[in-house]
Amino acid sequence: MHLYIVTGSSRGLGAALVRQLAVPGNAVVGIARRLDPALPAEQWTLDLADPLPAAERLQAWLRANTGWASATLVNNAALLGAPGPLAASGLAELSAALRVGLEAPALLSRVFLAETAGVARRRLLNISSGLGRRAMAGSAAYCAVKAGLDHLSRALALEAPDVGIVSLAPGVIDTDMQLQLRGADPARFPEQARFQGLKDGGQLQTADAAAADILQFLARPDFGKTTIADIRDR
Repeated sequence: MHLYIVTGSSRGLGAALVRQLAVPGNAVVGIARRLDPALPAEQWTLDLADPLPAAERLQAWLRANTGWASATLVNNAALLGAPGPLAASGLAELSAALRVGLEAPALLSRVFLAETAGVARRRLLNISSGLGRRAMAGSAAYCAVKAGLDHLSRALALEAPDVGIVSLAPGVIDTDMQLQLRGADPARFPEQARFQGLKDGGQLQTADAAAADILQFLARPDFGKTTIADIRDR
């Protein structure tokens, strides 16, 4: 059996990844705040804004479930606060975004790497963003966590050269996050018109199409050769 662990699995890209991974021969575990009864996977309802319990649960589960032919962790979950200047962000909202976007992936990656040491093929996929590589006003926390994911991936690739580790920008996907950006107040978020233009111009990819591209990328025999990648550069 091949193990896949996907965070942010209850909607959007995460849910699409789970649906496409749930085929015979795969065991899929989804981690999200909400339960989706329609998803064909084992689901853990955990809030990654409080990431330590999630890491501890994953640690216990991996110790109790062994013998995998391969194991893959997809750190997909992210939390976008209300678009606007960092100085106007709520402290609790900002803390939650940083914990979900960076602390949780770091803790889960630590557990995954330690507890799957005996698995022949291991892959760690961090879902990053072009905004981790290009700053944008009004989204400082999101830019910071995605840049952090990129650099975390670089460091882990040096520490674990036997593991395929990639931080992947998945392109522009029509998710609730895009809806939030389009609906932002232009006075607080100068890039609002650009995101509305992406929607109006039909430039957004569906979550299902993006998931298919990501899983094709994940299956490449050279996965991990390039740690920082963009799905659009294929």
